[in-house]
Amino acid sequence: MVSPSPLAMDNTNTVSSALELPQHLVPSPEESSASPGEEAQHQLSSTAAVQTLASVIRPCYGPCGRKKLLVTVTGETLCTGYAAAILRALQLEHPVAQFLREAAQTQAENSGDGTAFLVLLTEALLEQAEDLLKAGLPRTQLREAYATATAEVLAALPSLAIRSLGPLEDPSWALYSVMNTHTLSNTEFLTKLVAHACWTSKELDGSFKPERVGVCTLRGGALEDSCLLPGLVMPGKPCGQMTVVLTGARVALFVCPFGPASPNAPAIALLSSPDDLATFSKGSEQLIQKQISQLETVGINVAVVWGEIDEQTLTLADEYGIMVIEAKSRKEMVYLSEVLDTPLLTQLVPPLKPGKCQRVYRQELGEGVAVVFEWGCPGTPALTLVLRGATAEGLRGAQQAAYHGIDAYFQLCQDPRLVPGAGATEMALAKMLSDKGRKLEGPNGPAFLAFARALRSLPKTLAENAGLAASDVMAELSGVHQVGNFLIGVGAEGIINVAQEGVWDSLAAKAQGLRAVADVVLQLVAVDKIVMAKKSPTQQQILNPDTKKKKESLSAMQKKILEMYKEHHSQ
Repeated sequence: MVSPSPLAMDNTNTVSSALELPQHLVPSPEESSASPGEEAQHQLSSTAAVQTLASVIRPCYGPCGRKKLLVTVTGETLCTGYAAAILRALQLEHPVAQFLREAAQTQAENSGDGTAFLVLLTEALLEQAEDLLKAGLPRTQLREAYATATAEVLAALPSLAIRSLGPLEDPSWALYSVMNTHTLSNTEFLTKLVAHACWTSKELDGSFKPERVGVCTLRGGALEDSCLLPGLVMPGKPCGQMTVVLTGARVALFVCPFGPASPNAPAIALLSSPDDLATFSKGSEQLIQKQISQLETVGINVAVVWGEIDEQTLTLADEYGIMVIEAKSRKEMVYLSEVLDTPLLTQLVPPLKPGKCQRVYRQELGEGVAVVFEWGCPGTPALTLVLRGATAEGLRGAQQAAYHGIDAYFQLCQDPRLVPGAGATEMALAKMLSDKGRKLEGPNGPAFLAFARALRSLPKTLAENAGLAASDVMAELSGVHQVGNFLIGVGAEGIINVAQEGVWDSLAAKAQGLRAVADVVLQLVAVDKIVMAKKSPTQQQILNPDTKKKKESLSAMQKKILEMYKEHHSQ
């Protein structure tokens, strides 16, 4: 039996019944006889790009997932298993891949988790949509059926929330599954540290603000040497004799040399005699002294510098009682500028609005040195989690896990309900959709069954990444869920009881992920063709300068246009 084409179905407005569509889903003899190397024709123009992106993310899904060693466009080497970090590092050109990455990054920003969940479930739903379209289901009916299935899933999801985080309860058990990733060797220790930081930073009314907890990475030692310090901690060191400001700190941030202009600056001094040289040197010293005295006049007693620090200027700052701190990176300066609400200065001049904090002091942590900024008012960083580690990659993984834990705690403060993790929730929702789909007539029946198959692909991926026999695990998992035990999921050695193992997911994050997946899939199903504008030859020549041979092939008019274009953009 040769199934009718989707175009024919659209033209006749014929809707297959729930009993007819499964028959169309069986491959025809012509399709079965196709050569293995022949590429299948996709009904959806976006499927291939989504499958390619999902193939990169799939091995990293779950606590037993693997890492990727990426080399970014800038040449930076990145070793990570976090889907959000991988997507940020990839240079994508396909518009569908860019669209999916944007949706995944939005999910990560709003919920702090679920990036890989979104990518993999989107791929599974699009693959199921391909089968339904080949079976003759019109796109409009497919979109409506998928939207109905999503509504059913979101309505049933709260019924699976059998645990909640109490207002006075230690949140360690709720954060463990979120932070238990393949990048950490001592998850339990870090989870307790993050939980203690979040719990201590809660407001008097019980609310929690993520910005009240900072995360600082410091090379050296091991993860077990990590600790909590009050206030905001940044990598850096005091350079002069002043190493502490005990009260009333007024901070200025400089992203320029702390001293005279750089010797490499494009300036020429016209000197004709030794007296001119002496006058020039004396004038430079007087200018620096005037700038430092102006800082002291407006009350600045802490200067954080990202740039070269002149020894003579540093000595002068010590005389005026100004603590000079050398920052490690511009990223730290930007973060400090946001927290202190003071601008970054490109010249050695007093800020119009200095940053204010209670005190600033040097803190030694093993072989490392950091600087602590403390406040005594609400709305400012209360604690900083100082992470220690021997390698930059290990610190980056611990930092990402800490941020995941902080975001998860913020979500639980908004909605404390938790659903079973380890794929148990996906299996329970798939069973519910399958039971309803077998009873429905029209397009909703096959669409519900397709949605259920897509949900089952997630615990199957967990089993594959754990090195288990996925078919055996899924058969055993389906049998347990058929009798109504929705607390069974996939572990490192087989099926597990998530309640006994303490593997939970945030209800709010799971619901947000399902909504985001539905939004992406419904938009991609409606796309029939991808059209990209072709760059003009002149623009290609400008953006990609080539050899002299190609330049000589341009006509006189094209050369003139090219020169005018370059002259305009150089201004």
